Amino acid sequence: MSAQPDLERISKLEGIGCARKRREDPRFIQGKGNYVDDVKMPGMTFGAMVRSPYAHARIKRIDTSRALALPGVIAVITAEELKPFKLHWMPTLAGDVQAVLADGKVSFQNQEVAFVIAEDRYIAADGAELVEVEYEELPAVVDPFKALEPGAPVVREDLQGKTVGAHGARRHHNHIFNWQIGDKDKTARAFESAAVTVKQEMLYPRVHPCPLETCGCVASFDKVKGDLTVYITSQAPHVVRTVVGLLSSIPESKIRIISPDIGGGFGNKVGVYPGYVCAIASSIVLGRPVKWIESRAENLTTTAFARDYWMTGELAATQDGIIKALRVHVTADHGAFDACADPTKWPAGMFHVCTGSYTIANAFVSVDGVYTNKFPGGVAYRCSFRVTEAVYLIERMIDVLAQKLGIDKAEIRLRNFVRQEQFPYQTPLGLEYDSGNYEPALRKAMAAVEYPALRAEQAQRRKDSNAEWLMGIGVVTFTEIVGAGPSKMCDILGIGMFDSCEIRVHPDGSAIARMGTITQGQGHQTTYAQIIASEAGIPASVIQVEEGDTATAPYGLGTYGSRSTPVAGAAVARASRKIREKARRIAAHLLEVSPDDLEFDLDRFVVKGSPQQAKTLKEIAWAAYNNVPPGMEMGLEAVDYYDPPNFTFPFGAYICVLDLNRFTGETRIRRFYALDDCGTRINPMIIEGQIHGGLTEGLAVAMGQQLPYDEQGNVLGGTLMDYFVPTAVETPVWDTDFTVTPSPHHPIGAKGVAESPHVGSIPCFTAAVVDAFAHLGITHMNMPHNAFRIWQQSHELGLDKHT
Repeated sequence: MSAQPDLERISKLEGIGCARKRREDPRFIQGKGNYVDDVKMPGMTFGAMVRSPYAHARIKRIDTSRALALPGVIAVITAEELKPFKLHWMPTLAGDVQAVLADGKVSFQNQEVAFVIAEDRYIAADGAELVEVEYEELPAVVDPFKALEPGAPVVREDLQGKTVGAHGARRHHNHIFNWQIGDKDKTARAFESAAVTVKQEMLYPRVHPCPLETCGCVASFDKVKGDLTVYITSQAPHVVRTVVGLLSSIPESKIRIISPDIGGGFGNKVGVYPGYVCAIASSIVLGRPVKWIESRAENLTTTAFARDYWMTGELAATQDGIIKALRVHVTADHGAFDACADPTKWPAGMFHVCTGSYTIANAFVSVDGVYTNKFPGGVAYRCSFRVTEAVYLIERMIDVLAQKLGIDKAEIRLRNFVRQEQFPYQTPLGLEYDSGNYEPALRKAMAAVEYPALRAEQAQRRKDSNAEWLMGIGVVTFTEIVGAGPSKMCDILGIGMFDSCEIRVHPDGSAIARMGTITQGQGHQTTYAQIIASEAGIPASVIQVEEGDTATAPYGLGTYGSRSTPVAGAAVARASRKIREKARRIAAHLLEVSPDDLEFDLDRFVVKGSPQQAKTLKEIAWAAYNNVPPGMEMGLEAVDYYDPPNFTFPFGAYICVLDLNRFTGETRIRRFYALDDCGTRINPMIIEGQIHGGLTEGLAVAMGQQLPYDEQGNVLGGTLMDYFVPTAVETPVWDTDFTVTPSPHHPIGAKGVAESPHVGSIPCFTAAVVDAFAHLGITHMNMPHNAFRIWQQSHELGLDKHT
């Protein structure tokens, strides 16, 4: 067999490793996408929310008469109308409950108070303006530390007297949980005997994923059939179906959840929001479709936030920088309801990956969750559950330790890395890292940017007291944990976090694959088809990938936490192999040989030692419907539910070089080099795009994003005039690179990549900014690093004065 035909077949197959163009893009760039707000149904009505202007207040009276008198208004729903259906409160993914519509009291600004249904969205909005609500304002608390003081306002009166919550004991009326992991006493002894210790407080501020498309749904209940259909902006449609079934008592077999095209999620579209419940309940009562689409301000100020972690980190080490112990305490601001999307057993998510890429023998973590008068959430904004916070903490602490000891920040990392021969590596906090090779990655990054020359340039710049621009170099070597996850560790509402794939090969050799995930821009239709192409020998061009419709897709836990490739991608590979093995037996029947006499060759089975005797997958697919071995079922299809044995652990080495203007606070990012490991690379072009997106969102968080509050609980960053979303103007050129260390337990060795650049870039930007001032004794600066805040630091140091 000549090499040329093989190259042609490889090219035609477009399997793993091919930089195949995205199948999704042609319809999007032609305006042919189908989003929730594009859904139109006969008799459709529209909903609008009435929201509280106060962060904390009692509701004395709600008068809906003027709204109901407005022509076109059909109904106005309050908590009182939902109570007969027991829908005025709903369960959260974190084991708490959340008010669907405020029940006697509001606990955060813009909380949902009433829902107006009208014939069109403009009448609904006008009707919402006519609902009169009389409030009695109460003291608000937005500082999680003040919230735990003895006389603090009670955020959750419905929980008064309850000393035990979903995650254990509560020690205060605004306390949610205390979660601990690690050996506290052993870690304490390591600190007592350590030659050097460092301690640093830091805030990871409240931010928001701010996807391009806001949240919304269209609910349609058929009173004759008893069927409920909901089009929804959800990253986990099957989970939504289960929640809706629990709330409505409608059997899941009668509920269809459809997630059509989604304009970005980033964790914001995992949970169930009051607008969804109101639209569904309204449709059940009215028997007409109800559409609810939130505004941008509603999205930024009421749907799930991210971060808001107040962290204190400590490291114990030797004089030469060898780390002996890590100790962390976190005060986690959860807002008015605990609506975090975390696995049940880990209320702080996967924060215990905070030992990072380093050999640390002893570690202890304690996290306290706190209620405040802010909107609820705590989602994984382009990361696995709380991983971004964990990576930020350890990377900042490594820099603080290096600075105290006078050791270069790259060198101290090299001294403490987990070595390649230590994998699989057991961390002191109970995780098992599957694979990694950290030192070569950092050395490759240092060589790429000419690190010694950069440090020499920086030293020379610092000698010039008149230099207008300060130079900062940030170094980060992070390990992420993705692929939630193994059901023995992770579940949502008691459902294990497996995922699924169903593949059906048609007689002509084309195929359709359905998954339990849902793409929001990751390119699933492209990459899943490539996995099938390599594993089953079917050209990717004839494979149709479908997701997001619970009526056709097998049950899955959805797309977030970079779990699509590590979990669903594994199910795709395993289902493909089941197809391939059945195809082997059919080919053996057709060729009149034993299945053991065949070997798989790209897109066909050939007889060992006689390659001219072969059957292509296309030929086998036709035979699967008319000529199968005796006793075999007709058809060629397979289903796989994959429950991973472990998480996967991608890693990266990032270096940021920037210049800061000491007079204005202006920042110029000179270079950002990002080297990532995601295991087996399925589509290099899509990987590149995902990394660019993650780095850009990292830039946004580090350099500008924040949702601050005043003392009365007013949101101060609730519009895009105040909330930083970078454009091409602010975004630098990204210099990307890669290394490959396949996951040993994943069927194709893949790890996941979309969130790593977000996780790693944020502490890298911070490290570079702080490094610009490090020679003046600055060890840490809280984000965001906008021009004003950088100028403030420069001003405090007296650097903004001309000499």
